[in-house]
Amino acid sequence: MRVVVKFGGTSVGTGDRIERAAGSIAKLVEDGHEAIVVVSAMGSTTDDLFNQITFEVTPSDQAEIVSMGERTSVRMLKAALTSYGINSIFLEPQRPQWPIILDEDGIVSVEETTSRSSKLQKILSDTVPVVTGFLAEDIDGNVTTLGRGGSDTTAVMLGHYLQADEVVIVTDVSGVMTGDPNAVEGAMNVGKISVDELRSLSFRGAEVIAPSALSYKTDKFGLRVLHYQNDGLLTGGTDVTGKFQNLIDMRERAVTGVTVAGRAVRNTPHILKDLSVILGNSNVNIQAVSSGLDSITFYVDNSDGKNVESILHTAVIDIPALSSVTAESPIAVIRISGGVVTDQTSVLMDLLVSLSENKIQLNDLITSATSIGVFVNWNQRKEALTVVQKLFESN
Repeated sequence: MRVVVKFGGTSVGTGDRIERAAGSIAKLVEDGHEAIVVVSAMGSTTDDLFNQITFEVTPSDQAEIVSMGERTSVRMLKAALTSYGINSIFLEPQRPQWPIILDEDGIVSVEETTSRSSKLQKILSDTVPVVTGFLAEDIDGNVTTLGRGGSDTTAVMLGHYLQADEVVIVTDVSGVMTGDPNAVEGAMNVGKISVDELRSLSFRGAEVIAPSALSYKTDKFGLRVLHYQNDGLLTGGTDVTGKFQNLIDMRERAVTGVTVAGRAVRNTPHILKDLSVILGNSNVNIQAVSSGLDSITFYVDNSDGKNVESILHTAVIDIPALSSVTAESPIAVIRISGGVVTDQTSVLMDLLVSLSENKIQLNDLITSATSIGVFVNWNQRKEALTVVQKLFESN
């Protein structure tokens, strides 16, 4: 197997932990696997360096300064691997074998990175490269960075470009947990989670893998997250399954939007739960929910629309906080997810402007950290889909 292993700052925070990391890589090599190692700065070195920059500094000088944490780590781990009898080299930007190149827009140059990665693959049978995480090199040969969480991005990116079988993220948590162990009792390890699920959690504060890293996950290699004290690198922790994909599609069947209104909706505890339970008890599958200050809209299959309107009308009569119910159909739903959403800062503004310019009536817009649901009149669904596709394909 070809394995990319990334050690986070905590995992190499001391000399003892660096030696432990080297030992685990040595065991991997002894078992007949090819290894590529990505290393973060030791402990909080990068943050400490950032905090010491109290003066005006150019982006290039800042990148050179904060790169020193990773540059030290790779030299430490390379030396530790040598002590285990492992043939190893360290790689950092501006060295001949450095693989990750960014173009003039700060985006990975696929052509150049593919070419360099192909050359790097040729030495893996007898050499373990130790690569600085977080760092990159621009087309002019200058040191630059991949941003926060960049070491994760380095590892998963190399998993993709080096045609690895497995990428292992070694960190200070036991994989993905059912909840934050510092906030909830009884949090347990999740043995398996999809890329889409983890990406959504990452954008909402789960500090497991940087969401930018997951953009490089394909179904051609595995991805595992485990604790640095775990026995072995190829078992335990959490498997991240599936592949990252951009998606723009339209739901084949129409939906009905059933809206319940009431001035006291926002001040009435449990109102959303109560209405959801009522629909659940009637075997209604809720496709999406949108809420305002004085209303809640449930989107359901068009075939369920009249039944849901009747059910919620009964609830309006029984619940004093509610005043009326209405239904609108048929409505089309266009779903947008993946990097086309998260990699662009003006995505919502651009979307609204494009729909408006093409005179598409927008019924609703429901967003999450990684996706957008566009609800439009059914009769305008084809035009709306074309507008959305053109917008994101041009960016």
